[in-house]
Amino acid sequence: MEFGAALRQERLVAIVRGRDAEASFRTVMTLVEEGVPLIEVSLSGTDALDVIGRARKELGDGAWLGAGTVLTAEDAQRAADAGANLMVTPGLGAGVDESVRQGLPVLAGVITPTEVMAADAAGASALKLFPGTIGGPAYLRALRAPFPDLPFVPVGGVDAAAAAEYLSSGAVAVGVGSPLIGDAADGGDLLALRRRAAEFKAACA
Repeated sequence: MEFGAALRQERLVAIVRGRDAEASFRTVMTLVEEGVPLIEVSLSGTDALDVIGRARKELGDGAWLGAGTVLTAEDAQRAADAGANLMVTPGLGAGVDESVRQGLPVLAGVITPTEVMAADAAGASALKLFPGTIGGPAYLRALRAPFPDLPFVPVGGVDAAAAAEYLSSGAVAVGVGSPLIGDAADGGDLLALRRRAAEFKAACA
């Protein structure tokens, strides 16, 4: 399944950023077990490339496994070498350009109409509305007026209630970090992670 179709079907991207590489890996695998197949591992987490590499070996080539906080061309190259088949950026720049050059789908960070136009022109697969807390669902609705056909994915401070509101406001999916992951990627409770995963899946259904 291509990335755009997967986004529209799953409607949820989990963002894993942990201080403990082993716990981050367990978090990725737990999310997949709970039916959350679109996962981003932020390069700002501890040993993130190793986490991506281990998860790729376990999940196989067909799984969506993204690298987040891709800032530079080197970030994109190293993440792809580790096994990431999706790149997520906080903004525009060399990370987007190199990912597109490699033929990888990119969830590119935007906040203004000018950035939306630039990301679309650069070949972004979807637009990460970040930080979503700046304008919330009302801003997404306003932004979709001139760009009704572009795929927006709000990220930042998205709890389960906000996820449902964003989706009803026209987002194709939402990206969720700490409200979903909690302390799991730092060695915390995986049972609680499973409960939150079920809650977010229900909100995004």
